Amino acid sequence: MSTISRDEVAHLAGLARLAVSEEELDTFAGQLDVILDSVARVGEVAADEIPPTSHAVPVTNVFRTDEVRDGLSRREALAGAPATEENRFRVPRILNEEA
Repeated sequence: MSTISRDEVAHLAGLARLAVSEEELDTFAGQLDVILDSVARVGEVAADEIPPTSHAVPVTNVFRTDEVRDGLSRREALAGAPATEENRFRVPRILNEEA
């Protein structure tokens, strides 16, 4: 016997704005009952002495030291561009705006 009723399934379907037939109410009631039982079992396994984790193995970030370095000059940056205009990258117009 399901612990979730057909009326509750119909109410949930209404909240989700789903059209559910009478046969589907019984099917979904059974399926939702299995889901709720599974979630309850997971809740029983989780113990207070087990810390919550986001990964199965410890993860650490690898940082490098920040070092100020010289960047590219404008000429060097534009050297590999397929097209330039007025010391800038030239790109195709995409918004159909008039010049």
